[in-house]
Amino acid sequence: MASCRHHPRGHLSVPALSRQVLRLPEGGARALLQPLLRIRAKHPRSLESLVQAEVEVLDDVLTGETEEQALAHHLVSQFQRFVDFSDLPKPLKLGAREQQETPGLLTDLIGSALPTATHEVQLRLLEETSVRARLQELTGLLGHELALLEMGQKIQSQVQQEMGQHQRELGTSDETDESLRARLEHSSLPEAAVREAKLELERLESMPARAAEASVSHTYLDWVLGMPWNKRSKEHTDIDRARNILEKDHEGLGKVKLRGQQQGARGPMLLLVGSPGVDKTSLGRSVARALGRRFARMSLGGVHDEAEIRGHRRTYVGAMPGRLVQALCKAGTNNPVIQLDEIDKVGADHRGDPSSALLEVLDAEQNHAFVDHYLDVPVDLSQVIFLATANRLDTIPAPLRDRMEVLQLSGYSEEEKIQIARKHLLPKSLKASGLGRRRIEITDDALRHIVRGYTREAGLRNFARELANVGRKLARRVVEGGRGPFRIGVDDVRTYLGPEKLSTEEDVRDDFGVTSGLVAGLAWTPAGGEVMYIEATRMAGDGLRLTEQLGDVMKESAQIALSYVGAHADTWDLPADFLAGQEIHVHLPAGGVPKDGPSAGVALTTALVSLLTGVPVRGDVAMMGEVTLRGRVLPVGGVEEKVLAARRAGMTTVILPQRNERDLLELPASVRDEMTFVLVEVVDVLTSSLVADSTQRQAA
Repeated sequence: MASCRHHPRGHLSVPALSRQVLRLPEGGARALLQPLLRIRAKHPRSLESLVQAEVEVLDDVLTGETEEQALAHHLVSQFQRFVDFSDLPKPLKLGAREQQETPGLLTDLIGSALPTATHEVQLRLLEETSVRARLQELTGLLGHELALLEMGQKIQSQVQQEMGQHQRELGTSDETDESLRARLEHSSLPEAAVREAKLELERLESMPARAAEASVSHTYLDWVLGMPWNKRSKEHTDIDRARNILEKDHEGLGKVKLRGQQQGARGPMLLLVGSPGVDKTSLGRSVARALGRRFARMSLGGVHDEAEIRGHRRTYVGAMPGRLVQALCKAGTNNPVIQLDEIDKVGADHRGDPSSALLEVLDAEQNHAFVDHYLDVPVDLSQVIFLATANRLDTIPAPLRDRMEVLQLSGYSEEEKIQIARKHLLPKSLKASGLGRRRIEITDDALRHIVRGYTREAGLRNFARELANVGRKLARRVVEGGRGPFRIGVDDVRTYLGPEKLSTEEDVRDDFGVTSGLVAGLAWTPAGGEVMYIEATRMAGDGLRLTEQLGDVMKESAQIALSYVGAHADTWDLPADFLAGQEIHVHLPAGGVPKDGPSAGVALTTALVSLLTGVPVRGDVAMMGEVTLRGRVLPVGGVEEKVLAARRAGMTTVILPQRNERDLLELPASVRDEMTFVLVEVVDVLTSSLVADSTQRQAA
């Protein structure tokens, strides 16, 4: 299919192939055409809507002379320079070079690409069959355009120089550069930093004042000169002072506070692991104050980019140093305490793995020469004390975990929470409510009731919120005319906080000692320890049924428990075929909360024995431990959290593996004194400790 366009001065036409037609929204169309050749129409005549004519093909006229080739080479050179100056697509340079040996196609390419060529100029080039003439006209046109572009660039450069001179006359630019040089000369930077800063300063002084790169150099020099390369905090070595500060700021956490007093710069990095709200972050600040050091905090939760740790290279727009360098500058010393918060929530994607970058940071043998990509000079981190915090260990890569000493923060007992409320939370909430000077008394029993009925957590956040609610309600009473003094007892708590938010599980506890197959197990969660009730019953059928959201490990624990009871049926005077025609159903009620882990092995075995023998289990007993097919009770983790959970639930006896005896030493003395602990090595010795009444049996 051909397309022709007529010229008023003659019937010059260009047949073309239609390669693509694009329909426009407003109803028109846009076509992509491929020109084929030049033609001239002779004796045209109209036939209805068509034009019929004889055509003459206009071929390019080439002389083949050396001058023609020289013109083509020169035109390509001019056009490439023009593309560099202008906004034309860079691939046109390659296209022109490829057409250099075919001057006719070369002139057609350049003539159509020039944005400054008028319609008349393009038609004149189209009519001209002499390639040499077209080369000469385009050479002159490009030469004129290049001269204009070069003149414009020269004028712009002169204007920038005059502006720079004007700024120097006003004393702005030179003073800035001179102040940077003076700061550099009077600073005590390491040799590598001095060398890099001098090179950047020389580069800055050679730039025009308004050059885009000048701000980049200024920013870099500000960061280098602002680094506390040799500025140190004077450390406190008074152990008694450090102990008093930590005791004043925090209640409980004895082992952690003791370790914080002993921490030094060359010691292992500390990782504080615990449930939310157990004061991991504030503990880092207290350690810094006790040691007489500055404190800086880095939140790593959700960080996916390695450059957040190592910094961005200066070749990128908006580049900045990494968070470590920023933390050092913020602290103002080279030996601060830097807290790496939420290190268990660091991510990784196509931008790198931040946890891999932290391997060098937390290694005392390597971090004396940590290189930030932005500064590009070694930074000594060996004098920094790093404290990391996490809610769980399993999400931290093993190489990174290996570089830190893990300290578990198990949470607070009720007595510790009451003491913290007295010393910190209540004064803070009353002051925030404008009640700091009024006489307000909250009894210990009321605080204990808030802990049990409204929070029941390992940490303090919800407890602090509830006390803040009490403060606001008291403030409202004052605004409404109440004068006080105010006294809040157990019976008054509902007035301020409404009904209890958490069930006391009294309905379940009432069934203990009466119903067989009901046992209280203990579990660990990221929010602390929890009491996990297990129910077992039997009916006509076959096999074992497990309900609730149980993980694979817990399902295996239930199957092991059933296998062990079946293999040792004679221990509890059970018939060998006690499962014949019966189905055993085990359920763990907890509102659809996922449950997993081997710690429930002892509780599951006990529930099955209680069900099959008809002997109810005491309601004040909770238990933990993994059970093997041979009946051995294996140690478990999270003992302190689980024991505290049992105590919060009103349990007085805890059964745990013999090999967990060492973990009891970590418990607060008050907990050890109040509770009874039964250590077992094999599961079949439990019966005498568990039954409500050894003579009482229900009908199986």
